[in-house]
Amino acid sequence: MSKRFQSGFTLIELIVVIIILAILAATALPRFANLQVQARIAKLNGALGAMKGASALAHAACLATTPQCGATLLMEGVNVTMIHTYPTADAAGIVTAAGINAGPTSDDGYNTELGGSAAGATLRMMVMGNDPTTCSFTYTAPTAPNTSPTFSALVTSGC
Repeated sequence: MSKRFQSGFTLIELIVVIIILAILAATALPRFANLQVQARIAKLNGALGAMKGASALAHAACLATTPQCGATLLMEGVNVTMIHTYPTADAAGIVTAAGINAGPTSDDGYNTELGGSAAGATLRMMVMGNDPTTCSFTYTAPTAPNTSPTFSALVTSGC
């Protein structure tokens, strides 16, 4: 009579492999989640840099025009609303000047709230994440002539 050899894994070996894979997955998941947080913070930094650059560029272009620009400034074929020679704190102002596509249905993942075209109005730029209001920064339009707009520090606790 010939002996038959079985090939394959035993049930115990399969269970051990599954447990090892579960432990590896449990340690890798928090690192993956942290990468998403870092990506949102980097995206927020990108929007802040774009808005600071656009604000300075719009201000320089406004001062360079003769006569000095009024309520709007034509930048790359798009009208940007202005207040005290800087972009207003709304979608038609700083958001347009920076070339950011923002809104609740934006594919870029940005949204805005507050804002307005008046002097001293404040716009909050948010990156969509866990809690958008705590993954944001603000732009405040100048309150008077010969003053600059202000940008808040990044709020990243909800990214």
